[in-house]
Formats: sequence, C-alpha cells, structure tokens
Amino acid sequence: MIRTFDIRRPDERLRLLLQDKIDNLTKPKGSLGRLEELALQIGMARQTLTPSLHHPCHVIFAADHGIVEEGVSVSPKEVTWQQTLNFLRGGAGINFLCRQHGFELKIVDAGVDYDFSGVPGVIDRKVRRGTRNFLREAAMTRDELEACVERGAAMVEDCRRKGCDVIGFGEMGIGNTSPSSVWMHLFTGISLRQCVGAGSGLDDEGVRHKYDVLRAAVDNYDGDGSTWNVVRYFGGLEMAMAVGAMLRAAELGMIILVDGFIMTNCVLAASRLHPEVLSYAVFAHRGDESGHKLLLDYLQARPLLDLGLRLGEGSGAVCAYPIVDSAVRMINEMDSFAGASVSKYF
Repeated sequence: MIRTFDIRRPDERLRLLLQDKIDNLTKPKGSLGRLEELALQIGMARQTLTPSLHHPCHVIFAADHGIVEEGVSVSPKEVTWQQTLNFLRGGAGINFLCRQHGFELKIVDAGVDYDFSGVPGVIDRKVRRGTRNFLREAAMTRDELEACVERGAAMVEDCRRKGCDVIGFGEMGIGNTSPSSVWMHLFTGISLRQCVGAGSGLDDEGVRHKYDVLRAAVDNYDGDGSTWNVVRYFGGLEMAMAVGAMLRAAELGMIILVDGFIMTNCVLAASRLHPEVLSYAVFAHRGDESGHKLLLDYLQARPLLDLGLRLGEGSGAVCAYPIVDSAVRMINEMDSFAGASVSKYF
C-alpha cells in the first residue's frame, strides 16, 4: 500500500498577525515587495511570527529511464552515472552553489543503471537499474512505486533529524524531461505539444521525434488516469522518490525549494494528492524548458528568479535560497516603528 501523508493547511488565524508585523517594520508598507510575501508564506508554513530556517539540505535523486531507448534525448544514457560521480568529486554546478550557500548535499542512487558499490558518498536507495520503456509498458510496478515513495520520505526524515527545516530537491536522469512532459500533459490538460521541449539540447527535428514518441506512449496508455497510476506508468524512479520526499517534507512543516521543470512536475503530482503541499513550496526559478512557464502559470506560481537556467540538479533552488534567507532576516531583524521610536512615514 502506498504511504499516506497527513499534511495540514496552515492555520489562517496567524495570517493577520504576521501581516501586521510585516506592515509595521520600519519601511513603507509593501516596499520590500516579494520579500514581504515570502516572509508571510514562511511564517504561515512554520506557524510562527519569528520563523527561522536551519541546516539547509539539498537532495539529488539520480536514476535512468527506459524511454531513452527511443532516442528522446541528445545526451547518452551513461551521462547519468558519470555526472553522479562528478557530484561526489564536487565539480558540478550544484556543488559550488551548495558550498556558496551552506547546504548539505546528499546524492541518492534511486535507480541508476550502474554499480556504485564501494563508491563513498553515494546513498544507496536503488529500486531497480532504471525504469522500463513506457512506450512499451509501465515504467515501474506498484511495489517499485511504493518503495520510491518510502525511500524519498526517509531521506527527508534523515535531514530533519539533523535540524533541517528548509530543503531543496534535484534530479539527475538522462531523458527525464520526457516523463515530466507526459505528467504535465495528463495532470493539467495542456496539449502535449506545448509540454514537450528540447531537454538537454534537441534540435527541431529531435523535438518532433520526441513528441511523436510521447504521443504514441500516451495513446497506448490504458490506465485509470489516477495520480499514482500516471506516476507509476510514466514516471522516473528519481521523480517518484522526489514526490514522496516533498509530501513528507510538507507533512513535517518544512519549506520546500522547488527547482525547474522536472521538480515542478513533481510538486504538481504531489499537489494533486495533497493540495496543502503548495503552502510549503517556494518556487525558485523559471527554467528555460519550453513548458515550464505554462506549468508555473497553471500552478499560479511566481518564481523568484528568471536566469535562463536549464541545468537541473536543483541548481535554481539553491541559487534562490539567499532571497528566502533575506525574507526571514527581514521579519526577524528589522525593528518595528514602535520599537525604533520612528514615526510612520507613509
């Protein structure tokens, strides 16, 4: 049986008190813009007038995808395990960002088609060596999906035990924009063509081929259309693990930093199961994958950054963290007009 989660919507009785505190800091009302909105969201999620964030963690789930057999990615499959090793050496984009912003980085083998035995630093949560090809059959079994959800939730619990209350998620999996595009289409009703983009660099002909493959896969699907069924049939192991992780993080009242196209589709899936998860989600950036803007619009999400990022790895989530930190510092470190003996000047 797939794990159930008890995610609570923040108690609205605190909202007016938080807004009043923010409005009475020594500044014109609303003059710190998005920082004020963020402070309100974080205070509500944490259910306190003095929210604080500790021990930020970033978890990368890595796995391979059977759909790559259909030529839907410009990058070869082996890049998944090669880049996973690069994370361990500290040489990837996510590494410098985690170092810069003080994140503990965890690298999780959710289902890479590679043997990491004896490689220090890889957290072994492998469910299987890559998904099946969902053009031909379901990507994973029900038991495999259940294992992904449990192992994703357990990773969050590991972080929480260290005092973490703000967490980002990233992914490494060649081909994972394909399952993400299908999730987006089936969960939002947006046309599949609008959901399919270039991924790691397909040309126009490559995008057309990718669309044709995904169109055929969707046409072949005979499932019941439920959220978990779609996740199981089309999803990646790392994506299903991220969904479980996001649900557990929200259940624990943690702030979730949402990255780009793949991770936004994961929080979309999570929100179809528990809409309350969105109260804990901070959308970090708008990525360069063509469908990401449409997906953010569907979720009525306003990302903090728009830097043309399309690296994945959760890089945008960690890159945006200083803005989140600034919002928390604002509500805690600025004086009120009364406390500073300053007359309101607006």
